[in-house]
Amino acid sequence: MRFDNRTRPSRRQVLAGSAAAAAALAAPAVVRAQAKTIKIAVVLPRSGLFAAAGQSCHRGALAAPKVLADLGYAVELVHVDFESNVDVARTQTERAIADGAQAVVGAFESGATLAMAQVCEQRQVPLSINIASVPQLTEQGYKYLVRNFQTNAQLVSGGLELIKVLMGATGVQFKNAVFVHANDTFGTAQRAAMDRLFPAAQMPFPLLESIAYDPKAQDLAVEVTKIRALAPELVLVTTRSSDAIKLVRDMVRQRFEPKAIISPGSPGLYDEEFYQALGPLSDFHLFNLPWANPKSAVTQALAASYKVANPTNRFEVDCFNAGFTFEAIMVVADAFKRAGTADGPTLMKAVKATDIAEHVMTGGPIRFDEKGQNNNIQAAVVQNRNRTPTVVLPPDVAVAAPVVPMPAWQGRS
Repeated sequence: MRFDNRTRPSRRQVLAGSAAAAAALAAPAVVRAQAKTIKIAVVLPRSGLFAAAGQSCHRGALAAPKVLADLGYAVELVHVDFESNVDVARTQTERAIADGAQAVVGAFESGATLAMAQVCEQRQVPLSINIASVPQLTEQGYKYLVRNFQTNAQLVSGGLELIKVLMGATGVQFKNAVFVHANDTFGTAQRAAMDRLFPAAQMPFPLLESIAYDPKAQDLAVEVTKIRALAPELVLVTTRSSDAIKLVRDMVRQRFEPKAIISPGSPGLYDEEFYQALGPLSDFHLFNLPWANPKSAVTQALAASYKVANPTNRFEVDCFNAGFTFEAIMVVADAFKRAGTADGPTLMKAVKATDIAEHVMTGGPIRFDEKGQNNNIQAAVVQNRNRTPTVVLPPDVAVAAPVVPMPAWQGRS
């Protein structure tokens, strides 16, 4: 092969180029230290089975940069849809990191989050979990994740304790209960937590049975028939919005009316999809969950930014998903600001040292234990009123009184 001498570099050019290359090899740590913005992949199920919740989380991410900028943080968010598919979550996380993401936030669904955790662990990229509750995430020794969300056990134990608070506040007693749950990763973990924790919780009523269902089923008529035969006064549920809609519709069709339907720590009953599909039938359901603290200045700032970024949606409905997603992003942004670098191990060390007192969700400062779990999150009793989630307990954060027993299905307006 013949080369044109006019393109051949001189010895001086070669030496200069070698020096430049050596400098470039030494430069990344300096460049990272001087970087002002961190690139974060926000991986959520914006389509598929969990789309309603994923879109809700996404709206919180859209509102995040303005609030974070006002707090002195600079972030570049890359929005990724994993289509409610675990395998897609894994491959999309790999792709996002290959494309330059320096941290990952996600993923709402526990199975997908587990898959993402494996990728982040291999690539030494921090994963800040917004919503995912299976115990494995903080029990399998992952070094590159933190979870600013409650575990299944924490959700269930806190949810059960708040049922006692609700009974004391209203004077309404429940003679018995059943537990109804999806047979997916989240629902199965909630069932395991319920089986373990209910006997130790010293609840003033028995749990008659636990009934599993397929969230992809066309209807839940068979399951409601089983529930109706047991005639519980209280129905405890672990649902997503799509199957919660089917559950309520079949209860109405079969004219089954318990005193209360309560989620001791799961989504579904507060999604906009639930309100739109059921109208007045969506009111008076209760869910015991961490919620946005309306007295927090950060919550107020996020609500204002949310309304600008999402003018056709309601922060009051989205604040659970949006709030936890915002906080997961804030954890990374705060760590990056303190570390001054996006180098994986260094950034992760800063993430583990998080101590954020002013934030959105109810509870104490955001801090992580040695496993990466935030144990300072607290729950509230929230009830649907006029198709809006409304805090009804405890009294110091409540804006309305709880209504129990719930009104009959018929005659609601």
